[in-house]
Amino acid sequence: MFSDETKPRMFTYIDPTVRTRLLAQGKLTRINADGVALDASSAGVVPSQPALEILGPIPMPVSLTEEPLTVQWYVFVRRTELARVDELAAELREQGGQHLFASLTSSMAVNSLLVIGEPDPDREPLVRVHSNCLTGDVFGSKRCDCGPQLAAAMRQIQGDPAGGYLVYMAGHEGRGIGLWAKAATYLLQDAGENTYQANRSLGLPDDSRDFSDAASVLKWLLGEKPFRLLTNNPKKIQDLAAHGLVNVRRVKHVAGVDEWNKRYLLAKQNWGHAISPQDLES
Repeated sequence: MFSDETKPRMFTYIDPTVRTRLLAQGKLTRINADGVALDASSAGVVPSQPALEILGPIPMPVSLTEEPLTVQWYVFVRRTELARVDELAAELREQGGQHLFASLTSSMAVNSLLVIGEPDPDREPLVRVHSNCLTGDVFGSKRCDCGPQLAAAMRQIQGDPAGGYLVYMAGHEGRGIGLWAKAATYLLQDAGENTYQANRSLGLPDDSRDFSDAASVLKWLLGEKPFRLLTNNPKKIQDLAAHGLVNVRRVKHVAGVDEWNKRYLLAKQNWGHAISPQDLES
């Protein structure tokens, strides 16, 4: 086993000395489902009500816009997931298993919040709640419109006088089914099914994303003040409204249309997305 002198540094959300420093710096926050700040001093105790733990802000220059842009980056995760990681980490420390720490977070969805510009709550800030898409956001795949939507959202928020926020939901790959199942749906799509039919063939919902954590963070930022949401998906508006965000004005968000993803976008249109025939002309 490692001695106190030789053991490697732990993750910042596990090492109690780092946690104390972050709390003192105002970089660690805990909120409940209504966006109200809670006492964040207890590391291992799970609050009696649902809670999110938030780290930030962290200045981060980004390169997805034409003009130079530095955003303020936050990450947030459900407190119940963090508490379980804390417990496992304590067990691994006792057993000298620090080399296994990388496996602790394999199933933990750590989401992000980007504060872009100087958001003005009195002027309806512009918001994008973006579901992660490894193939589109990272690889630049043209099978979907996710990557172009992400870049376009950052550009639009950057150029908006009211500023705004981008909430990036890490656990939403493939509308919530995960990367492995998403890859399987791609093979089914190549055999003729559309994106929703492929989900059903696997026995999965059309859309299983959970927007409750995004809603909590937006309530923490804005309370009940109105904002504009970049989306074509009426279900996203409905889901946020179900969590108390009712003063939301939808702003159409079409980007990256080409021959590769027209069939995918047409399926979205037929499913209810506010996409017009003119939007699909590239």
